[in-house]
Formats: sequence, structure tokens, C-alpha cells
Amino acid sequence: MPAPRGRERAAASALRSFAASRWPDVDWTVQPYGTDGANLVAVRGSGPLLYSHLDTSLDGGPLDALVTGRSGPVGALSVVDGVASGFGLGVARAPAAAALVAFASAGAGTLLLAGSGTHRRGSGTTGIEAYLAENPLPPCAIVAKSGPPAVLWAEPGALYLTVTVHGRQGVVLAPASAVPVGGVLAQAGVVLAALDAWRQEFVSSCPPGEIARAAGVGAVHAGWPDKPDLLPAALEIGLYVVTVDGDDPAALAEQVRSRVAVACAGSPLRDCPVSVDLDVVHAPAQTSPDAPIVRSACAAWASEFGAPPDPVAGWTGSTDGVVLRGRGADTVRLGPTVTPTGDDPRRESVPLDALESFVRIYRRLLDGP
Repeated sequence: MPAPRGRERAAASALRSFAASRWPDVDWTVQPYGTDGANLVAVRGSGPLLYSHLDTSLDGGPLDALVTGRSGPVGALSVVDGVASGFGLGVARAPAAAALVAFASAGAGTLLLAGSGTHRRGSGTTGIEAYLAENPLPPCAIVAKSGPPAVLWAEPGALYLTVTVHGRQGVVLAPASAVPVGGVLAQAGVVLAALDAWRQEFVSSCPPGEIARAAGVGAVHAGWPDKPDLLPAALEIGLYVVTVDGDDPAALAEQVRSRVAVACAGSPLRDCPVSVDLDVVHAPAQTSPDAPIVRSACAAWASEFGAPPDPVAGWTGSTDGVVLRGRGADTVRLGPTVTPTGDDPRRESVPLDALESFVRIYRRLLDGP
């Protein structure tokens, strides 16, 4: 069942019905928020919060084709030779499934499968924020997300930048009617080159540490796809930027605006103003590596796999774990490694024995020493 971001209520209700029939001794609760968002929550008394989320990066609808290049059916979940394959396993259905099973057999803690866990521009209230608005801060938290063979206790921040170059509309039949001649879209390369130069400097100047910077262009928009005989008056480019401690989002937005404006001044876009809109998703946050939940997670990992987790350096993934850390809850992130399946980017694979390993790890962390 698709669970688009902010529209997870149907999926939460279906999952609650399944869980209640499978584990009737647990009180499974759907917490609605917003227009159609929802969390699935269950409590077994005091203990850590085990967190994952219901929504996926892709919505499972026709707009996915703009990212994946695929418009045909994605296919149902399958299990072949002990490997599960399907849509949205990496974000975050595989680790969420392991968290659900672990909690159902644990004796303590709280399970939160939240809505709105993936990043979106103009995201509004997220599921974890809706949960924390109605419940006390947990003593500590475990984020069940796929990732590297490691225990993560520090995560970077994240923000979106929308760069807009403002020209004047025109028509293809009269190229000189637009500013610049031929329209702003014809000069997109000028803007993209300036943004790539900024990106390279931003990333390469990052100090070494457990977390690192990242940035990239993820969207370009101008005009109407069904009426390309009109030359658009504006070119919008969307960037995703991952930040570390000390990065000032407003200063980064101004750096980008200035870099693009300088490039435009030396090109046919010289008469086109440049603006940048900033949408901060999260600030970076970290938990002390000496915190009890971090030590317990590393010990559980070593017990399960026979060796300590890999050391972490240069990690660029940001999740809702930073929300919990920002509120003061010691938080770790760990989960199975999920890989692409064949040539369809919408499907991913994970071995069932890897999920079983994380069921045992999550359960051990919930129950404590």
C-alpha cells in the first residue's frame, strides 16, 4: 500500500489492524495529525523509543516517473531464496518491519512508526513533532533506518534552497520578446555551472569528522510542459544541502545567490535578478558516543555480528533523529543495509536474515541489559 508523505492515515490504519490481529496483547494506536497524516504508536511501559516511519521517499504514483523514469507497475513484494524485494524497503519499510516485530516481542519501551519522516520542501508538521507535542520526551531513542554497517550517533542538518532567475516572458515565434533573448531556460547552463562550482567548494571545505556536507541540484522548473511555445519568465532550480555544525543557513543562501548573480552578470542573463528561498529542515545534532544508549547499541551490534560496528566518518544522511537529539534525547541510528534490485530503481532488496538480526538488536535495546 502506498503511503505518500503526509497521507499515511490509510496505511497506519491498515497496519494497526494487522498488528492488532497478530499481537492482540499490545494496544496499537493510530495518532492522526494534519489533514491526512498519522502515526502508529504502541507502548509497553517505560523504556526507549524505537522509531521509524511509514512514508517512503517516492509516493508510488505517476509523478514518481519524473524521478525514476519508470511509469509501469512496480510490482508486489516478493521473497525469493531468503531475500525480500519490493518498493520502499530502504526508506523505510524494511527497518520499520524489523522494529515492529522487535517491539511486539519486547517487554518495554515505545514504538513510533511516524508519518512525514522523509524530507520535503515546505514540509509542515512531521509525525515525530506531532508525537512529541502530545507525549513526554523519551529517555533515549533508537532510529530504525537502513544505512551503513555502523551505529550512528551524529547526523548532519538539512535544508532546501530554491534559486530563481527572473526574466521576462515571451513566445518562441518571437525570441526577442523575452528577456534574455530566447528566454531564461535557454541559459539554464549558466546557472547550473555556477551552482556546481559553489557545490564543489562547499563540500571540499568541510572539516573532517563523523558527519559531512553534501549538496546537489535535484529539480529544475520553468514554463508549462504542455505549452512549450511560451518562453517562461522565471527559471527555478531546487537544491538539497546537508550541513554540519557552524554552517549558517541564511549565509549559505546568500553565498548561493551571490555566486549565481555574478555568473548571470557575465552572461545573457545580465538583466535578470536572482533570488534564493531558504527552507531549513533540520539543524545538525549529535549524541555523546559515551551515552548509555550508544554503548548499548555498539555492544548489541558486536554480540549479534561478532565484531564491533564500523567506525563512522563523513556521514551525510539526515533523519528525524536530529529532532530527538535537538530536544535532548540521546539517540542512535542503526539498521539493515538495503540494496537496489536489478535495473528498476523503485525496487530494493534485503536478506531476511539481516532483518532478523536487527529484530534481535532492537529487542535487546528495548529490554535493556
